[in-house]
Amino acid sequence: MQGEIMITIKTRKRNSLNIVTSWPGESSGLNMKMTSFRPWLLALILGLAVNTYAAPADLLRQAYGELASANHDYEGHRGGAMRQVEAAAKELGVNVHGDDKYHENQGVSDNHLRTAQSLLNQAGSGLSGKPLKHVLAAERQISIALSVK
Repeated sequence: MQGEIMITIKTRKRNSLNIVTSWPGESSGLNMKMTSFRPWLLALILGLAVNTYAAPADLLRQAYGELASANHDYEGHRGGAMRQVEAAAKELGVNVHGDDKYHENQGVSDNHLRTAQSLLNQAGSGLSGKPLKHVLAAERQISIALSVK
């Protein structure tokens, strides 16, 4: 689906925020009221709103980038997830690549994996056949990786 996403942010009271998103042809979108303002929460909501209708190929690229940035401390499961994302992307005729030069501490690395897992989950909803099989396998690899400490 292509088109514009409209995001309206209204403040009613101090520390209160109302966020409404809508897509072309839809009368209502995500409507969320927050009673306390947290900048990181706003960034997460806006990121989810933008990715709601993102193409699976774009989500695979983002997920691969997140996995590439993560730490290597996952007993090979991060690499397994990356190979599955590469295979899914190849089935779609898409080239994914990431720069794995940057490695953070374990907590930050775990967050990269969780983000990649979420992106893959979103991508999977728009896939079928072999690409979906690879995405589901990548999600399983990430789940195993996150259980490794």
